[in-house]
Amino acid sequence: MEAFAITRVYADENGDSCFEDISRQLASEGEIGFLSEPEDVESIIFRKVVATYDYDFHTAPARQYLFLMDGGIEIETSLGEKREFETGQVLLLEDTTGKGHKTRNLKPATRSSVFVTLK
Repeated sequence: MEAFAITRVYADENGDSCFEDISRQLASEGEIGFLSEPEDVESIIFRKVVATYDYDFHTAPARQYLFLMDGGIEIETSLGEKREFETGQVLLLEDTTGKGHKTRNLKPATRSSVFVTLK
């Protein structure tokens, strides 16, 4: 069975932000490819950020997927773990409470992303 890789950012029981590698299973639908089960969503937000984007600790405003359309980011958890994410990667941001995470652009260029807020 095929799977779609996602990195989850969440707050643990101490309020610390953490990474978790998860996936969505995909089932063959013949000629149209492999599809996941549908998920209920609330809204979609298109975003561009300036080249110097470097945002200190913050929580996600809602449970949401982040799709990196171009450029790349580094996310640092409240425990100091850092990961880099590039164009085409998907994150599930669920640290809506707790100590939050830091985000910064990897390159000095405007970056585009899409947020899909979950119900």
